[in-house]
Amino acid sequence: MSKSSRTFTDLDLNFIANPVTGDVSSKYDVNAIKQAVKNLILTKNYEKPFHPEIGSQVNNLLFEPFSPLTKAMLEQAIKNTILNFEPRVNLQDVRVSLSNDDMTAYIAIVFTIINTTQPVNLDISLSRTR
Repeated sequence: MSKSSRTFTDLDLNFIANPVTGDVSSKYDVNAIKQAVKNLILTKNYEKPFHPEIGSQVNNLLFEPFSPLTKAMLEQAIKNTILNFEPRVNLQDVRVSLSNDDMTAYIAIVFTIINTTQPVNLDISLSRTR
């Protein structure tokens, strides 16, 4: 009886060359999905050619005054984006904390990859940029 498993692969967006082959390095499984979730959250609507619906409002919300309402809106925007556009994960939790001192949003996302039970934590910090 053999166990079939899926391997998720993506390019490393740091574009670091593989020391042996000289090709762009790849990310696999958990790291590939973490990168995909982060990129999805950071993508603005209309930024992806031919798919204006893919993206999130997170970047726009960073320029709103930090308040409990902004926190709730950020959490909901992240949840909606992941649920609508990343079918490889089962979202467990999204927590956002806002720091008025350095104008940074700290985001903690917990999810499981489909057909697994191991929770994956993804921490992102986003700052306002001009």
